[in-house]
Order: sequence, then C-alpha cells, then structure tokens
Amino acid sequence: MGLLSLGIFHTIIGVTAIVAAIISYIKYGKINLAETSGKIYAYSTIITSLTALGISKHGGFNIGHVFSIFILILVVGAYFLFSRKQGNNRNRYIENFLLSFSFFLSWVPTINETFTRVPLGQPLAKGPTDPIIGQTLLVLLVLFIAGSILQFSKQRKINRTVNL
Repeated sequence: MGLLSLGIFHTIIGVTAIVAAIISYIKYGKINLAETSGKIYAYSTIITSLTALGISKHGGFNIGHVFSIFILILVVGAYFLFSRKQGNNRNRYIENFLLSFSFFLSWVPTINETFTRVPLGQPLAKGPTDPIIGQTLLVLLVLFIAGSILQFSKQRKINRTVNL
C-alpha cells in the first residue's frame, strides 16, 4: 500500500474518527460533542486533519491538504459553538451542520485513497477521476443532504417541545 509511519497513524486515527461519528449518529442522530463518541470524532478528526498536512502522495501542497484545512476549520468552529452551548438554538443548528459537513468532506479523500489502493494489486479505481469514485461520492452527497434535513427537522421538533 506504500504507507509510511505517518500515513499508517493518520489512517488509524481517521478510521477511529469515522467509527466514532457513526456510533454517535446511531445513538444520538448527530455527532454529539457532549458525549464520548462525539468528542472522539472531534479530537480524532483534528489529529487526522493535522497529520494529513504532512502526507503527500504526489508531492507538495494539493487538494487533499485544502480539504484537511477546511475540515479542521469546520470541526474547530463546531467545537467553539458547542462551548457556547446555552441559550442559542441557532448555534446548535450551525454546530450540527458543521460537524455533519466535516464528516461528509472526510469521505472525499477517504473514498479516493481507499478505492485507488484496495484491493491490493487490483484497485477499484485507477485514479481520482474514475467514475466509481464520482458515483460513490454522489451517493454520499445525497445521504448527507437527506441526513441534514432529518437532523434539522428532528432538532426543530425538539426545540418546539422544549419551548412549550
């Protein structure tokens, strides 16, 4: 697979973030920073984004680095909003969106790297422009949009119940 020590560490922490996010979605319907799974997602994603800056498959600064910086900004922004928890429901909508968007964006390099490396010797995709990568990302985009709509409607319902 051609991974160096930093790449292996980055991959392990990245998989940890994905698993933590999925657990949080299953348990809470969102990445919940008040719970362990949400905190693991946030911290692991921050570490993954930072370690990605030291990795370059093709040499030099590239689009993967831009994704990492953007994801880092999203997660740190969400954590900032979470820390200002009380009294502003609008912040909760933004916090949830930032975390969900960071999770979606994390899949772009994940799908690209996985599909161009696995299975060994006969990868699913030849490169980032391979149709299977685009099709998979399109499915994930639809899931992200549908999931965001469900999160917002569930959150609105909870806010109405609390405000009654």
